[in-house]
Amino acid sequence: MTLDSKTIAELKNALLLEKTRVEEELNRIGKPTTDSGDFSTNFNEIGTNEDENASEVEEYTDNLALENTLEKQLKEILEALERIEIGTYGKCENCDADIPVERLRAYPAAKMCTNC
Repeated sequence: MTLDSKTIAELKNALLLEKTRVEEELNRIGKPTTDSGDFSTNFNEIGTNEDENASEVEEYTDNLALENTLEKQLKEILEALERIEIGTYGKCENCDADIPVERLRAYPAAKMCTNC
């Protein structure tokens, strides 16, 4: 089943909204680097005593893990938007079968069908 233009527009809009959300979250915890789609986690200094230093390190490591997850999501979103532009969106990258529209609505950045 080929996706119609209305469905593609709906899914593209969902991807763009998610892209904005992910970028806002990345900007909250870090700053962009010179590499496209790559961010550097901020290290917020709270104070100088041991408890404050421990909190700083804990917050940094939590944010670093979140940054890695968000960067992966952003990469997948950008790849999906590129697939829309080149006309391969909705096709499984593994077996070239159509990805069910229900799957794409649930996860617009999906690049594989449910069988793969």
